[in-house]
Amino acid sequence: MFNALLLTQDDAGVASANITQIDDSQLPEGDVTVAVEYSTVNYKDGLCLSPKGGGLVRNYPHVGGIDFAGTVEASDDPRYAPGDKVVLTGWRVGEVHWGGYAQKARVKADWLVPLPEGLTPRQAMAVGTAGFTAMLAVMALEDHGLTPDKGEVLVTGAAGGVGSVATAILANLGYDVAGVTGRPDTEGYLTDLGISRVVPREELSETTKRPLEAETWAGCVDAVGGPMLARVLGQMKYGGSVSAVGLAGGANLPATVIPFLLRGVNLLGIDSVMQPYDNRLRAWKRVASDLPMDKLEAMIKPAVLADLPQLGADILEGKVKGRVVVDVNA
Repeated sequence: MFNALLLTQDDAGVASANITQIDDSQLPEGDVTVAVEYSTVNYKDGLCLSPKGGGLVRNYPHVGGIDFAGTVEASDDPRYAPGDKVVLTGWRVGEVHWGGYAQKARVKADWLVPLPEGLTPRQAMAVGTAGFTAMLAVMALEDHGLTPDKGEVLVTGAAGGVGSVATAILANLGYDVAGVTGRPDTEGYLTDLGISRVVPREELSETTKRPLEAETWAGCVDAVGGPMLARVLGQMKYGGSVSAVGLAGGANLPATVIPFLLRGVNLLGIDSVMQPYDNRLRAWKRVASDLPMDKLEAMIKPAVLADLPQLGADILEGKVKGRVVVDVNA
């Protein structure tokens, strides 16, 4: 028997979360059983933990947690042996398939990646899905020609999970990073991550009728979307790229084609859910080599299973900064 934060639903369709003891027979089918050590809390986790499941949970009972890291306990796949350290992000784990909010998980072997040398399970979950997505975003910008000498790089939603890690990675690689935040209390935190200047959210929230503005940004990691993304597109330098990773500001994009036609701007969509194995492994290896561990430690907010319902609500309200790391065995 082992502990799990089990989501159940009553006859009225309202979900609740309680720490419950379950056994291996209750786990979903899969090739590999993992002794989970750490998981995280992301925006999607907050939705899944909400009373209505945020529209993401398809069946109850359910174990949330859209990522986890730990040690292989049993495996029917020759690629993984008991004792191997592994990490999982994506594949709708924690939404459709049971996820990381339990002391064991059973998943398909194809969903796993070996934990790169130099990363512990705790550090991997300090990175988590948000940090993994941030690394994919930085890689996409560099694959499209971004280098530190091209100019200032913008990160929107800079104090959030994706933004925090993107800022730390870019600063460590030598980029001049500006960050957008609407929370003055996070400016010291962002400075510690290596940001060069803070851009008040109001500066990019105001609408404008001009499709193009002064060329300002050589690249951008956008974790907000909506009108802010439209405004940023009009401020990109010629040939610059935007890695778009979030929809916190809405899915509508009130922009024109002018930035794409006249400045050759690239809008790169980053989907962390079903990345090919080689790209996942490449991203995790880049995390191990390019993300300064001291800055990673500074982002960590520790938590245990019992904290998750409140943390899920807090993250939906924008009250959480940095990376929540859940010790599922504490």
